[in-house]
Amino acid sequence: MEIHTSPITPEIIENALDYGQYRQLIATLLAANLTTGPNQTDALVEYSKMNVQRMNRIDKHVQLLPQLVEILHAIKQPMVWLVLTEAWCGDAAQNLPIFAKIAEIQPLIQLRFILRDEHPEIMDLFLTRNTRSIPKLIAMTSDTLKVLGHWGPRPAEADALVQSLKSAGMAHDDYVLEVHKWYGSNKTIALQNELIALIPAWNAG
Repeated sequence: MEIHTSPITPEIIENALDYGQYRQLIATLLAANLTTGPNQTDALVEYSKMNVQRMNRIDKHVQLLPQLVEILHAIKQPMVWLVLTEAWCGDAAQNLPIFAKIAEIQPLIQLRFILRDEHPEIMDLFLTRNTRSIPKLIAMTSDTLKVLGHWGPRPAEADALVQSLKSAGMAHDDYVLEVHKWYGSNKTIALQNELIALIPAWNAG
């Protein structure tokens, strides 16, 4: 029998949340003026409230690009898409609804969510510039949980904007505002195009 040495075990997938459960967790916490994770501050709770509004808006209005839909329909390999996230993360709010729409269209993709700060052993395998940046999407085969690839924490164009504004010395709250403006104008197109480039290779696995 093969010994599973990866921290991403079948038990992790089994106990992970689907999109509806993830959204319900956030709603339950916010009703108690709380958010996910060990750090509980008024600011993080407010970020989480704004993120619910962002996700609601994208859930309601997003349309997948025809090319992406075509690629999704061509998927033959069952996959698990495991996403590391937290409720207070603005990048997560802007991108997770697209993953949910994709999984809705293609049932061969089992989309699951886990909280970053509850799973540091997994997060630390997928660092960005040595930081625990989220969201992080990990695509795996359904049967063996072999990692096929990963994406995150944000589209390359948005990431370049973040790094540029940080290098220029812009304050955190100010560059976060600029990045959300970018998301609003881009309307998920960059993310969808990046997934169009990635998914065929994952499917070939």
